[in-house]
Amino acid sequence: MLINYGVDVLFGVPGDTNVPFYEALQRRAGDIEHVMARDERSAGYMADAYARLTDKPGIFECPSGAGAMYSLPPVAESNASSVPVILLTIDLPLPGEGRGMITELDCAKLFEPVTKMSVQIKSADKLPEIIRRAFRVACSGTPGAVHLQIPEDMLLADIDPSTISLHAEPECKTFPAFPMAPAPGKLDELFGLLKAARRPLFVAGGGVNRSCAGSALTEVAVRLNVPVVNTITGQGALPDDHVLAIGVIGDNGFHPHANRALEESDLVIFVGSRMGSVVTVGWTFPKSTLNKRVVQIDINPERLANNYENLLSIAGDAQLVLQQLLRETLVDFDTSKHQEWVDHLNEYRSNFWDHAESVLSLDDVPLRPERVVREFSNRLEKYGKAVHILSDAGTPTPYMTRFLRIGDRRTRFVIPRAFGGLGSAIPAVIGAWCADKNRRPIGMFGDGSFNMAVGELETLVRKKVPALMMLFNNGCFGWIKGLHRLKGHDECFGVDFLPPRGQAIAEAFDIKAWTVTTPDELIAALDQAFEYDGPCLMDIRVESLADRVPPVYSWLTKKGLDPLALQPEDVAYL
Repeated sequence: MLINYGVDVLFGVPGDTNVPFYEALQRRAGDIEHVMARDERSAGYMADAYARLTDKPGIFECPSGAGAMYSLPPVAESNASSVPVILLTIDLPLPGEGRGMITELDCAKLFEPVTKMSVQIKSADKLPEIIRRAFRVACSGTPGAVHLQIPEDMLLADIDPSTISLHAEPECKTFPAFPMAPAPGKLDELFGLLKAARRPLFVAGGGVNRSCAGSALTEVAVRLNVPVVNTITGQGALPDDHVLAIGVIGDNGFHPHANRALEESDLVIFVGSRMGSVVTVGWTFPKSTLNKRVVQIDINPERLANNYENLLSIAGDAQLVLQQLLRETLVDFDTSKHQEWVDHLNEYRSNFWDHAESVLSLDDVPLRPERVVREFSNRLEKYGKAVHILSDAGTPTPYMTRFLRIGDRRTRFVIPRAFGGLGSAIPAVIGAWCADKNRRPIGMFGDGSFNMAVGELETLVRKKVPALMMLFNNGCFGWIKGLHRLKGHDECFGVDFLPPRGQAIAEAFDIKAWTVTTPDELIAALDQAFEYDGPCLMDIRVESLADRVPPVYSWLTKKGLDPLALQPEDVAYL
């Protein structure tokens, strides 16, 4: 069934109960590549990254008991981030159910709150039907996670071939399956609002990237001459150097000029965004309420007008809605009336980047994260090829989202934002490489994340993944330590640890590595890393998020600063 659905790679960890499944995988090794992870959580993050960077669901499997429990965090992340992932838990044989067998666990119930569907299969005859349902549920509507609990004896059962069908539904091999177009008349209403607006603004959410709608949004924005801001998960919808691409909104790593655009706009069109707490800074921003100036386009009708009183709600797939919007745009639509607004926002943007030079070029030691972003951006531009950038939450997030500028639409920048769990970036680069071997994966993570997933360096070497990894090393859980100091004291408990010797650890796995402590060492290491064609790691000793307040809107507000100021912040906690 998996082969019929076009599954070409499957991530997982061996165990007692999935031996029959592994025997079947070995017989069909030419059809499905199995990537053995060193931890079930990592296998899930690999599947998540694979799905984010293709139009196919990510598939991973695990054995019973602890394997299922370790699989829970990535499944929850994928589901909340609208990423189609299917987990197969190969579990205890049904005859042992309720009899106290080792590793017995009600997995179907365990995964129920964090999936679109979680079921236990109790009849081998129903396996093909339920596999079809799993792909249909994962890939249709709002994409998400599905969990199948498959007792081991289901894999050993004899089936009369005449009683089942192994067919796959072509529409559900990729996502979005069965995309929904907007209801009749909805786009006429939208054009009416656009004609009346003087300062319209598109907001690209993660749904734009899920729907592969970045090109369509760019065309619509150009045709209507409407600027675009994006959420963190909507990054890459437009190239960062586009005149209409204003920047990142929200709380973490925001652009002040982008948040200003959201504040000053008279018509805000959200595309593929649930308008959650990060985007709206806990529903406290914009200060000028979004009520009665929002148009929301979302594939999930349950999200429409959930947080604000919308002017207009349009249920539909982002790409279909935008393509139809493009087709129906009037030839005589007056785009000139928006030019003053576009120029106004670009003046803000230019002002911000002019001021940013003062922090991007600092030679401080430990290295400032801004300087790391500057040198990485320069080297990426010089590299001239599309890459996949996968970041953990933590030190890289606020500085990369604010200062990284990507001009190549083919380059994707991915940060899992639903739960902000650490430990995803290293396994994610493996999933990204399986998704597209023409784009080098680049992983970014703090030392807290590194310590949680260091075992996957072996997987990375074994699978010959030519990843470039950037370890932001400062010996603490910086985000949490910063929260302690925001309270106005230096009583920071349980947040410091020994900084890992990243270069030594990487070299123990036969990974080429550098230790970076100065700007000159940073530039030299980046040059060598981009030229190197195998896995490599840069252990970069950087300032902690707890040393200086990072570009986080709510944190700057707590310090009595103006988060919308176009000059860079440089303020200590105490």
